[in-house]
Amino acid sequence: MAGLIKREDIDEVRQRTDIKEVVDGYVTLKGAGLGTFKGLCPFHDERSPSFTVRPQVGRYHCFGCGEDGDVIAFVQKQDHSSFQEAVEKLASRIGYELRYEDGGTGPSREEVGRRQRLLDAHKIADEFFQAQLLTPGAAEGRTFLHGRGFDRAAAEQFGVGYAPQGWDALLKHLRGRNFTDAELKLTGMFSEGNRGIYDRFRGRLIWPIRDIAGDTIGFGARKLYEDDQGPKYLNTPETTLYKKSQVLYGIDLAKRNIAKDRQLVVVEGYTDVMACHLAGVPTAVATCGTAFGTEHIKVARRLLSDDGTGGEVIFTFDGDAAGQKAALRAFEEDQRFTAQTFVAVEPTGADPCDLRQSRGDEAVHALVQSRRPLFEFAIRTTLKQFNLDTVEGRVQGLKASVPVVAAIRDASTRTGYCQALTGWLGMPDPNEVLRMVTAAVKRGDQGGPPSADPRTPAGAAQPGGPGVAAGPSSGAVPSFHRPDPRDPVASMERQALEVALQEPALLAGGVWERFSAARFATPAFQAVHDAMRATDPDLTADPVRWVEHVMNEVPEPLRPLVSELAVVPLPASTEEAVQKYCRDILSRLFELQITRVKADKMGQLQRLDPAADPGTYQRLNRELMMLEMERRALRSDA
Repeated sequence: MAGLIKREDIDEVRQRTDIKEVVDGYVTLKGAGLGTFKGLCPFHDERSPSFTVRPQVGRYHCFGCGEDGDVIAFVQKQDHSSFQEAVEKLASRIGYELRYEDGGTGPSREEVGRRQRLLDAHKIADEFFQAQLLTPGAAEGRTFLHGRGFDRAAAEQFGVGYAPQGWDALLKHLRGRNFTDAELKLTGMFSEGNRGIYDRFRGRLIWPIRDIAGDTIGFGARKLYEDDQGPKYLNTPETTLYKKSQVLYGIDLAKRNIAKDRQLVVVEGYTDVMACHLAGVPTAVATCGTAFGTEHIKVARRLLSDDGTGGEVIFTFDGDAAGQKAALRAFEEDQRFTAQTFVAVEPTGADPCDLRQSRGDEAVHALVQSRRPLFEFAIRTTLKQFNLDTVEGRVQGLKASVPVVAAIRDASTRTGYCQALTGWLGMPDPNEVLRMVTAAVKRGDQGGPPSADPRTPAGAAQPGGPGVAAGPSSGAVPSFHRPDPRDPVASMERQALEVALQEPALLAGGVWERFSAARFATPAFQAVHDAMRATDPDLTADPVRWVEHVMNEVPEPLRPLVSELAVVPLPASTEEAVQKYCRDILSRLFELQITRVKADKMGQLQRLDPAADPGTYQRLNRELMMLEMERRALRSDA
């Protein structure tokens, strides 16, 4: 083992390293006076730049959260590395040979920090895949690229490679570079079977996924051969390097242009990023198998210097239902930005890669230029669910759109969309929408657009509603009030969600239909229930994936609540008792729903004149009888 790095060498590395150059790899810095640079803090989420770097003294300090230190501390925190690993990385960056106490000569290749070893393995694998693309065995991969309009120069620009067919081509290559199987297991590039590890990517086109500093941290692989039984796209799984919720493909190539142009274009795939950059839209990036979420926004805001002085984020989505759902999901995250957010949807469903192939570079530019404000898109998408040629349709459209408009935090923008909504609905009174939206804001009746999930009927309750507290004017995300534990209805609803999250197999069959149709009186619980309805019910057979997907669907402020509901102990000591408890709770939930429906129908019956409408009177009586029979059946099954 090597000893400690000599103190004088640490000082030399610190002195020789330009802290601004290092920080620039993570944060967009701008001049803020002589010898001072500022940017958005990488250690906490902020709207105005308070992260200050002074290269002259080799220090940084955030006046928002208080984080400070030198270049070594910065690398430690950003890379989650030890002090020694950070010094070794910086020394390697400037080509400085370190000396160690007790006559040590420094760590061998096997002794360096785990992170650096993983980065080394990815770098070598990246080079291996790129070299393989030029071999005869990669003809199918080259044909694929040519068919998408990418030549050899384009492949080299984006580091596209090829994983050979077979089971151990990469494995042998990395073993030959002195990597142990224990290290290789941590990279995510290998799978493990009864006979040991083998290549995860085989017979596929490969895209290197790099972090903002340009280090390869994972790979995306596209299927080429029909006998490949795997998915069309296969990515690196989660590792200590690769966190898909934080990764943006192409960010290493786009970061400078994003900062310079104050523009970020979010597309859906690797070839779309390539097409955009080659067509002259060098601000394009893509997520890697996940929705554009909170962690991605933090990265984007730092690059955009998202401080309220301009900038734009453009989401491009296909024109199909999946693309519409993705755009509406983006609406939920919109107001984390102070930059303007837009949606660019290609009506024919063509993605940027298809557009470039069929209509050239100008078509890609035209798609980006066709962007519409995300607020407008969300409102118009809401209105499309209703027949605005009828009075009833316009009334329903107005009611559904008011919470969307009320969710807009900026008062001036909200007022503008009140006027726009008045025109889209063709309402005679220009102040009616404004009055309804203003009332909704005062009530806290604010929510995002309706779910694009086909199981959610138009007009169904959405996340939000009474009990959602608007955030402060600084743009904080709305938070849901924690339900009162003394409220018996809220208590019962909570128990039902605990059961549904922890024992989802009980929702199989007809139980899912009943559960999905239920309505919760507590806004926070209704939002969690909406997230469950937006999740594929087939996942109820796998509790781990079920909770994960529900967590992804639920509004960000409620994720801690979902986590809590998913782990709180159920009041039973045996498996049999748990099953009985769960069935009892679901029965109570369904009985409550029946009671609510019965109350509604009883009210209709009492308002009805039997003589004037005997048919309706008899139908309501039959329905009430059926509901009562259903309620009794539930009790007898409990």
